[in-house]
Amino acid sequence: MSNEQSNTNNYKVTKKDLRKAAWRWNWMTVNLFNYETQEGPAVAWSLAPVLRKIYKNDDEYKAALENHFKYFNTTPTMANLVLGAVVAMEEKDGIKAKDTVQSFKTSMMGPLAGIGDTIFWVLWPTIMGSISGYMALQGNPLGAIVWFIVNILFFIMKFWFFDIGYTSGTKLIDGLGDRLTTFTEAASIMGLTVIGSLVATVVKVSTPFVYKTGQVKLALQTDILDKIMPALLPVLLTLLVYKLLDSKKWTPTRIIFLVIVIAIAGTFFGLFKA
Repeated sequence: MSNEQSNTNNYKVTKKDLRKAAWRWNWMTVNLFNYETQEGPAVAWSLAPVLRKIYKNDDEYKAALENHFKYFNTTPTMANLVLGAVVAMEEKDGIKAKDTVQSFKTSMMGPLAGIGDTIFWVLWPTIMGSISGYMALQGNPLGAIVWFIVNILFFIMKFWFFDIGYTSGTKLIDGLGDRLTTFTEAASIMGLTVIGSLVATVVKVSTPFVYKTGQVKLALQTDILDKIMPALLPVLLTLLVYKLLDSKKWTPTRIIFLVIVIAIAGTFFGLFKA
């Protein structure tokens, strides 16, 4: 390819170009991750084919790639919005948009990570996984089917985000900034509600212990704990697990073994029901 005058603005990005870029990004984001530029190599690799079509000039193509190799890190799902907008910016203004593109990526990766991590790393798997898991515990195979279908829809949504970023560009992100924050807060409240109800229905902890003195008998579970708060023991166990998860010394595997030991020991000494 020669280094003649650039023909940047002559190429019109197609739907196929966007699909290919989104496909490459959604499959290789973490696989190309490093601790110096984080997701930078994945960005460059994902956009390389469409940039080659936009930039006919070798020097401009190389400069665009080097620009995308720079540090970038945000929730992979939300990055589809950013990368879609970046493609539109480079298609329109060519290499002149290089600094603007980098500034845009840098300014948006933090806010979008806060939103994306909350929704897609915490709320999404917590809510849908809990509902599906509870259905599976009840012997309903629909739980596994729901989880599978939901994740397929989630993957399709990533491609949709790339298209939205391309067609709406910076206007979408600027215009929906406040609304996304409101949506995140609403989703957080819904997630807490779901988890709170699941603690009471899924976590099974009760004690058969009965306090006796003379002619007086007092069942610890029904006469004391249930009158203070139904499902108090499940809540306390859940709180213990959450506290241990905050500790660097405790891993999820260690916590699972701890719960098993507590259950076996408590049942053996008559503190918990078998």
